[in-house]
Amino acid sequence: MFAPLRRATLFTLYQMSVLTGIFLLPVALVARRAGVPFPMHRVMQTIAKAYEEAAESSA
Repeated sequence: MFAPLRRATLFTLYQMSVLTGIFLLPVALVARRAGVPFPMHRVMQTIAKAYEEAAESSA
């Protein structure tokens, strides 16, 4: 019962991180021009990996 809930939660978090990344794209572009790294991809990769592991374990 907890596996589907966990998978749904991780999927929602992943979708929210993608949406946040889209909204923060202008900020990331300005930061990149200023020479400041903007590590949004790390957050998305971590959540995507956790979702994939949850999906594999429940299959």
